[in-house]
Amino acid sequence: MATSTVNNNSSSIVDQINAANNRNTTTKAEDQQSKFLTLLTTQLKNQDPLNPMDNAQMTSQLAQISTVDGIERLNATLASMMSSTSDSQVLQMAALVGHGALVEGKNLPLTKDGAIGGFDLASAADRVKIEIKDGNGNVVRTINLDGQEAGVNNFVWDGKNNDGTALEAGDYTFSVTAVQGNNDVKVSALQFGYISGVVRGSKGEIGVDVGSYGRYTVDDLKQII
Repeated sequence: MATSTVNNNSSSIVDQINAANNRNTTTKAEDQQSKFLTLLTTQLKNQDPLNPMDNAQMTSQLAQISTVDGIERLNATLASMMSSTSDSQVLQMAALVGHGALVEGKNLPLTKDGAIGGFDLASAADRVKIEIKDGNGNVVRTINLDGQEAGVNNFVWDGKNNDGTALEAGDYTFSVTAVQGNNDVKVSALQFGYISGVVRGSKGEIGVDVGSYGRYTVDDLKQII
């Protein structure tokens, strides 16, 4: 009895597909399915009629190519969901435009209504000292606060110096120190500004413009006032 030539290539169909994918990393799930069907048809045509392909092997290979397609579709679905979530976050953050926010920094702009600043304490402090400085670095006002809790705190400066004289509006800076008993407490100065815009970056990240200070991530906003 005549028999057809048997292809004894030990590589599985999935191995051949993977090799093709390595040569072209841009192959999509549809291309992979087409290659699979072509290879499967060729293998069926050239199999030995007396020793046909094992059904279990064919079923395994079909399951693997189905898994590849499923992963591709799942990735597309997740990407779509992430895009929708990002759009929703941008719309929600847009409601913050015009609100004040505290971010890390030492600037303390003074207006006719005064100035707002803040600080972030690593732990509770018995005493917190704030020194406000003019453009030349001279201390014009010292504010002492007692019993401050850990976390973000804010303060208001009335714009007066230590003698009670009102100072001109303009740009000032401040530094802050804190102690608990005889131990120093780690503290960061926080500057106040108004949220002027919300921007989504090229990678989907959401940025917030705070006054003239620049762009910050949502996590950089220590407090919204």
